[in-house]
Amino acid sequence: QVQLAESGGGSVQAGGSLRLSCEATSRVGYMGWFRQGQVLRREWVATIHTDGTPYYSDSVKGRFTMSRDSDKNRLYLQMNELKPEDSTMYYCAAGFVGFEGTWDLSGNWRYWGQGTRVTVST
Repeated sequence: QVQLAESGGGSVQAGGSLRLSCEATSRVGYMGWFRQGQVLRREWVATIHTDGTPYYSDSVKGRFTMSRDSDKNRLYLQMNELKPEDSTMYYCAAGFVGFEGTWDLSGNWRYWGQGTRVTVST
């Protein structure tokens, strides 16, 4: 069982930046970030492959940067140029069990953090 703990959420004005962190209790492979979308659906934000390659959703590409510190079992999401529509809960995910490239499906992840809230004001 892997436990995940997010931190770094908060309130910023549009155009500002935040850095989210996620700490895992043990070494994991793929890791991802999701955010709460409409109708209780979790929207995929980004995934980092076991080889260190990050993948991003079109909605955040060019603004968000994902990185990891494998030695510390930590995952980061640097969010720049934040927009009001980025406001929601953000969740860290680990334990990917799907086929390659299906990391955008929340059902393919076994472990989740409790989330951290991001609020972007105009």
